[in-house]
Amino acid sequence: MRCISRTARCSQLYRSERLAEVGLNGGQYVYISNVCRNPGISQEQMSRQILINKSNVARQLASLEQNGFVRREPDAKDRRVMRVYPTERAMEVYPYIQQVLADWRHYLTEDFTDEEREQLDSLLERVLEKAAAYADKRLAREKEPLEGGEKG
Repeated sequence: MRCISRTARCSQLYRSERLAEVGLNGGQYVYISNVCRNPGISQEQMSRQILINKSNVARQLASLEQNGFVRREPDAKDRRVMRVYPTERAMEVYPYIQQVLADWRHYLTEDFTDEEREQLDSLLERVLEKAAAYADKRLAREKEPLEGGEKG
């Protein structure tokens, strides 16, 4: 896990350097990628998909909206639900984001055989499934009312 954690920090550094050119930080790519693939996604759906709590998602989306990457609109049927759409600017940078991610992946695995890449992908998918199951349970607990009726 130490290796995964350190690799994730290095990945963040790499993305921050490369994405600064288009006005994004290393953590914002996931929001742009998600909204470009799923225009009209709700903030809550995005929170569940990327395993980040709703308040952090809302903060990041507000920043991206202010910088012209996304627009948020209340749902037509339920005004409490906020839908997120990519702007033209987001659609323009999305291919660049994909290239940055592909370049990093290539850099990390350039000395691997195809078989080693497949094995790494398979093992990391298994680790992710287990970790995501934990995160899903944790996020579900945040929705449960605490004693006294307060939300957590």
